[in-house]
Amino acid sequence: MTTKGVEIYFVRHGETYLNHYGRMQGWSNAPLTDDGIVDVHRCGRGLKDVKFDAVYTSDLTRTQDTAGIILEENGQAENMDMVQMPEFREVFFGSYEGMYGSEAWGNVAKHMGYETSRDMFLNTDIPDRMNAFREADPYHDAENFMMFWSRVEKGLLKLIDKHRDTGERILLVAHGGTIRYILQNLIPDLDDTTALLNASVSVASYHGGKYHLDRYNDVSHFKDEA
Repeated sequence: MTTKGVEIYFVRHGETYLNHYGRMQGWSNAPLTDDGIVDVHRCGRGLKDVKFDAVYTSDLTRTQDTAGIILEENGQAENMDMVQMPEFREVFFGSYEGMYGSEAWGNVAKHMGYETSRDMFLNTDIPDRMNAFREADPYHDAENFMMFWSRVEKGLLKLIDKHRDTGERILLVAHGGTIRYILQNLIPDLDDTTALLNASVSVASYHGGKYHLDRYNDVSHFKDEA
């Protein structure tokens, strides 16, 4: 018996002002920059012929604004409801939210016993660094890896349970870290874990009992105004 599968378009939100300034942005809200808005329109125009059956975002405005522009560009803005799911938020950086990234990572590196953040990145993995972030946060409010992943996984299971084997095409607009970890969970042999570009598209399709990665961190479809 053949199943219909499902196809999920993962889109990272457009550039925000905190992205532009090199500051930590997890649960903090910041508006899209003018360049960010332009790039999301370019992304949306490149997806003009891709029709979605359902659209999900995190509950942070940068993902909702990004999804709205994409739907506007492909003509689905009026007849498609965006479902907000807080499970798909970015990792929470606690009291480091809004701090310059170089300063925050420098603090975490020091906490982990490394002289520089470069040494830390070369010798640790993301779960280790996420756990250290919570420990180094003076308020211990930052999410560690299990806190982050258990939240995201809950949302992912809801999505998969609802749409698997429907033959539908889903748009999920979320965050760089969130999307990368979802894809690493769905695609065990994913070896490209490059940080995702703003407004980039990654596509995973489910068929034959497993997920397949069709695109990763793709901006080649971006299309300028005619």
